[in-house]
Amino acid sequence: MSLPIPASGRSQYGSSGLFGLKNYRRRERATFLAFIAPSFILFGTFVFWPLFYNSYLSFTKWNMVAPRPTPVGLENYATLIADPIVWKVLWNTIYLASGSVFFRLTLGLVLALLLNQRLRARNLYRAIIFSPYFTTGAAVAMVWAWILHKDLGLLRLPLSFFGLASPNWLGDVRWTIPALIIVTVWRGLGYDMVIYLAGLQGIPSDLYEAARVDGAGRWALFRHITLPMLSPITFFLIVTTILSTLQVFDIVDVMTGGGPMNSSKVIVFYIYENAFKWFKVGYAAALSVLLFVIMFVITLIQTRLSARWVHY
Repeated sequence: MSLPIPASGRSQYGSSGLFGLKNYRRRERATFLAFIAPSFILFGTFVFWPLFYNSYLSFTKWNMVAPRPTPVGLENYATLIADPIVWKVLWNTIYLASGSVFFRLTLGLVLALLLNQRLRARNLYRAIIFSPYFTTGAAVAMVWAWILHKDLGLLRLPLSFFGLASPNWLGDVRWTIPALIIVTVWRGLGYDMVIYLAGLQGIPSDLYEAARVDGAGRWALFRHITLPMLSPITFFLIVTTILSTLQVFDIVDVMTGGGPMNSSKVIVFYIYENAFKWFKVGYAAALSVLLFVIMFVITLIQTRLSARWVHY
């Protein structure tokens, strides 16, 4: 968009009006490019270039020691399709992501509804629940590895109160993913709660007052006003939670190391193993492309479906 040219005369654009106008627009474009250049440089350096280079590496074989990658065509993708661990890893990732999304959003909405009431020290409660979100994943994993310890962990105390034995959370293939879900939910619950709180406080009170005049009860208010008005926020949280959970690495690395028997190995951890433990850089790049495609498809589907159930 060109800036309007002042009508004060042609002298400020040069002796020739047309020539001066061209110089003015040239300076205008130069100024525009100068403002956007830093963002493009940063995106190009840290986003686009790694993306394109990773795509190139996925068609090569390289151990980071050889002077240059060796082209192998589609060999890495053929190996990926035939690798049984990939399908196990994908199932673990989907299991972790779906469980985390369901419990984070459900508990986050419940806590937001509770702490949206007039309670004593509610700001303190909000701060306490939100505080794990600032904690690093490695620190969270170390603490929870101790809490979930079968014989010494704190979680065995409330379970024993109800007469239940503490399962081997980190050593039993049936319990490793549920243990990771507990940790990821605990860490991200405060963030979802705060976002829902902002949404609740943005709902006009006139809607509730009009509904109460018509005789609506609490469940009707929640069902027909609160949930529809929060649907854009719910959609946002579903997208961000799924995408963040698909990239979980530090918690898995510290708590389980992907074991036992690959029961807790997720796709990002498998990419890390191939690239930096086994030095199969090309295969790790192919796995990264697979992760990118999965995230892109999930985002595309959610964007298309959002028009059907998001009420603005």
